[in-house]
Amino acid sequence: MECWLEHFATTHFGGARLGDSRLTKRLIASADRIARRPGGSLPDKMQSPKDLKGLYRLMNNNKVTHRGVTQPHFERTRAAIAQHHGTTLIVHDTTELDFTAKRSLHDDLGQLSDGKTRGLLCHNSIAVTAEGQPLGLANQILHARPQRAKTDTRAQRRADPARESRLWVKGRRCIGTFAPDKRVVDVCDRGGDSFEFLDYEHANQQRYLVRAYINRVCRVGHGAGGAMTKLCEHLRSLPAQGQRRLDVPAVPRSKRHPARPGRVTSVCVAWAELTLRPPPPGQARGEHRQEPLAIWGIRVWEPHPPEGALAVEWLLLSNEPVTTLSQAWEKVDWYELRWPTAEEYHKGQKTGCAIEGPQFTTAGALKPMIGLLSVVAWLLMRLRYEGRKAEAQQQPAAAVVPAEWVEALSVWRHGEACPQWSTGEFLLALARLGGHQNRKGDGLPGWQTLWKGWMKLHTHLDFTARLRPPKCGQT
Repeated sequence: MECWLEHFATTHFGGARLGDSRLTKRLIASADRIARRPGGSLPDKMQSPKDLKGLYRLMNNNKVTHRGVTQPHFERTRAAIAQHHGTTLIVHDTTELDFTAKRSLHDDLGQLSDGKTRGLLCHNSIAVTAEGQPLGLANQILHARPQRAKTDTRAQRRADPARESRLWVKGRRCIGTFAPDKRVVDVCDRGGDSFEFLDYEHANQQRYLVRAYINRVCRVGHGAGGAMTKLCEHLRSLPAQGQRRLDVPAVPRSKRHPARPGRVTSVCVAWAELTLRPPPPGQARGEHRQEPLAIWGIRVWEPHPPEGALAVEWLLLSNEPVTTLSQAWEKVDWYELRWPTAEEYHKGQKTGCAIEGPQFTTAGALKPMIGLLSVVAWLLMRLRYEGRKAEAQQQPAAAVVPAEWVEALSVWRHGEACPQWSTGEFLLALARLGGHQNRKGDGLPGWQTLWKGWMKLHTHLDFTARLRPPKCGQT
């Protein structure tokens, strides 16, 4: 949360090139209202019938596209990556947006993973620092999974421009390159484990950390004389080189998996130099060079899982060197940050901003709306981070939010204005307004609680603004 928070919409959408300055002004005004009330339906977000109609007309304008709406935010995120002096992680992950009930859109939608519902795949590239600070969305692709004929050959599927596995290369290519001295690492779950993506990263001298999914044939070591082996079996045969604590986050129930509670455990780590063999042309599923890839394989595992619990095991691949224990734990830290980053962001999209709710009847109107709400979802994620960082207790709240916000919230909380409040005190009070009890055993507030307090605060600010007498010269 920075000094531009008061002007969030102008900062993240003011540079939109929509072919008409009036459209950009309407986009800024709509984004400002949605950022103040991100939850609920579009009428809930906009409040005014006039503003709601303006939003509908904006999204139904042929000049307004998903790329046009999101591009200013993408550019701002990429600039933040270029300015950051430490390691930046770009977490690539895909979530499904279910629009089955919107029958007018069916021709523009694709089948989702359960085979019964239809919607869009939303492939997000979320930039965060290695310390967890969200920098923004670096890119987003909306993709409709195509219907495939059972008679399609491997070659036909490989050449298909709408092939789903292309998302990982396409998403990374859209972000572009950075100066060689910038340490930018692409972090992917098992969906990114394709030779096509790994080869693209090597060919473009980009860094990555990917969780292995395919048990490939590989060569031990980076030289030509190593023994041939299978990736998973070799990593699992390695002795532990170190052990430490790991916080296993709770996993909510999904269509595929039951809910799993969070817990604290200990994990071991081991690593090895490996060379991945490219699939022969007749077996390749993607488009890539026929060159071997020198990588480091890392295994993270839980040696003694609790009875009935699913044991932790990560098999990770990286082209970043792993020759010491500290380098191995560094890669574990990166991957450990992947899940909460993607999960919290997708939760912000779906629960916080109700991104599957808009009732547009055309994909041309729906897609830019998804882009707008996706940028607001990042704001919710950033609020949570700001409340948890160490310097929040020393940083003056008035330096990052308007003084009137501090005054209004402190009067509500304590009955008097507290202009000296820190950012941490402001956000704890905001969480209290959202229902958090601030008890010792409650833990730090999450983004949903902050989001509820955020909406209530802006309702109060809007109400009191209307009660103020007009300034001299105004009617």
